[in-house]
Amino acid sequence: MDMLRFQRFGFGTQWVGEYGSSENPEDFKVLRAYSPSITSHTGVYPPTLITTSDHDDRVMPGHSLKYAATLQQAQEGPAPIFDSHRNARGARGGEPTTKQIDEWADRYAFLKSALKIGIKVTGS
Repeated sequence: MDMLRFQRFGFGTQWVGEYGSSENPEDFKVLRAYSPSITSHTGVYPPTLITTSDHDDRVMPGHSLKYAATLQQAQEGPAPIFDSHRNARGARGGEPTTKQIDEWADRYAFLKSALKIGIKVTGS
């Protein structure tokens, strides 16, 4: 979500070959143009649920948390923007049933909130 700083955290160093590096002036221009944490502006956004895990070594949770905060601050409409932060978990897979239940509860709470204000929810 923060395309100007992704390579400074965790596994992000491995993505430079694919995305480029903000330390390269030409790559910087391209990365800045589509980085969600930077290109989000004040306006009306649809219902948004952002999930992250605090032990994910592939995508640092700070990226998702920063993006969620950016959207929450920019939101001028009634749609909810939620951050579902999963504790003591890494990338998906092999989670205990209790953790799966917690995640689905977050999804249903988000859906209920979006439907309560009459906003169409799309996507998966």
